Amino acid sequence: MSNEEIEKATAESEPVETSPETAESAESEADVVKQLEDARNKADEHWNELLRARADLENMRRRHSRDLENAHKHALDKFVTELLPICDSLEFGLNAAKNEDAKLETVRDGMEMTLKMFMSSIGKFGLEQLNPEGEAFDPDLHQAMAMQPAEGVEANQVLNVMQKGYRFNGRLLRPAMVVVSQ
Repeated sequence: MSNEEIEKATAESEPVETSPETAESAESEADVVKQLEDARNKADEHWNELLRARADLENMRRRHSRDLENAHKHALDKFVTELLPICDSLEFGLNAAKNEDAKLETVRDGMEMTLKMFMSSIGKFGLEQLNPEGEAFDPDLHQAMAMQPAEGVEANQVLNVMQKGYRFNGRLLRPAMVVVSQ
């Protein structure tokens, strides 16, 4: 039976002589009904709060997923934008080299400038070139390809760099391949 039906049935029932015991019983019954209504209202409030919290959580999950997808999609935008002038410079150099009156010295100078521009651009993103010629051999940064006796040079010094190494944000990407003195 619902609350309304109980209240209706109580109102329609014949008046009975009320003794102190029945009056207390009616009051306690009314208290129980009031407490039940309060509990239902509170349960409805909690249910609505739960639904809102679930919706907020789902919206946050979707927003995070979308933001992560955009971050992955556009992570290299700045890097690629930085490389575009280098591509342009290489194209200009190729076009200049195709001319019949092109001089080797001019093409070489253009290539050197393009390489400097490239190293400067990638240096902005944390890439560092390792050219250890004349330094002491460091097995953490260098890979010895050969050992050679050299007069007037201490042992374990880098004599020649066969291939430069690279570090990216402090982490070694490729060791420098070197020839070391004995």
